[in-house]
Amino acid sequence: MKKTSDRVLALPLLLALLALLSGCEQLGIEDPAKVAAAKEAEGKAVGSACRHALRAIEDCYVLNPKAQKSAVFNGWKEMDEYMRENKIEGVAPVVPRTPVAKPKTDEEEEEASKPKAASR
Repeated sequence: MKKTSDRVLALPLLLALLALLSGCEQLGIEDPAKVAAAKEAEGKAVGSACRHALRAIEDCYVLNPKAQKSAVFNGWKEMDEYMRENKIEGVAPVVPRTPVAKPKTDEEEEEASKPKAASR
């Protein structure tokens, strides 16, 4: 008799455990494989957009430092092949590239933080 009652109790506990585990995504726990696939897809999209906008691959890397370089390159290369096969002309970017600011040296930061004397 004891075996039957253990099975009766084990089944609901097992179902409850499965229900909790299936809701991990709803709790905000991310699957590493899905995160990696999303980063790969985003990098390919960035590379494709750069190629279509007539940007060099090096410029694309500089403008998108957080994107995976291999994914950006693959997207750029695929778009290049596609554009050549279909004789598609690129579109010049409308928004000008903003220059990347050099990090200030310690001396420049000290000069900027000093109060300036009032001129008369």
